[in-house]
Amino acid sequence: MIVDLGPRRAADDRDAPPCAEGDSEWSEGHHVLVVPVPRLEPYVVERTRHHDASFLSDDPGFVHAHITLLAPWLDAPTTCDLDVVARIVAAAPAFGFVLEDVRAFPDGTLHLPPSPSGPFAALTAELAAAFPSCPPYAGRHRPVPHLTVDRISEGVTLAGTRRALGRLLPAVCRAERVALQWYANHGCRTVAEWELGRGGDVGRDDRVRRGGDRPRG
Repeated sequence: MIVDLGPRRAADDRDAPPCAEGDSEWSEGHHVLVVPVPRLEPYVVERTRHHDASFLSDDPGFVHAHITLLAPWLDAPTTCDLDVVARIVAAAPAFGFVLEDVRAFPDGTLHLPPSPSGPFAALTAELAAAFPSCPPYAGRHRPVPHLTVDRISEGVTLAGTRRALGRLLPAVCRAERVALQWYANHGCRTVAEWELGRGGDVGRDDRVRRGGDRPRG
């Protein structure tokens, strides 16, 4: 299996854009393991464009709206590392969840907490245990499942974001896969994907769908 892992550098923050606003900490890139949430994709894409369009991906398989499971992940994951993720994801069933209310973290990150949050927290705990060198958010923050939608700033308020999302909420969603994404200015892409609940002896080509791969010279 050839997986294009791109530039290699670990980074950390509470979450990816739309809240990065060009922070140089993100510019060289990092890997994240996420649950894509297509229902909120149009809104998150619009807010990402507003804050920093360099984080908009031209990978058709990339979903900007997501709930982070583990970030930053390994700087240079191996095939064995990908196999570990595949086994964890295959053992966890797909599940439904609802995004209903906009909340704010103390740092101003506006987000949607999923209900229930337990399945996300369980996946994060398993992944963090499997990769002890990659504590969630590099140990800076307690992992709280959430989908980032914006950050409080000039012209952006909690009340205004609630109004803007009013027609989209509650959003009834389903977690069906985990994606390995590469985040970098002008380089966001999906590296691999695994379906939740694909138990048994599943061949790698069946359980991993790669995006934007290219052979190494």
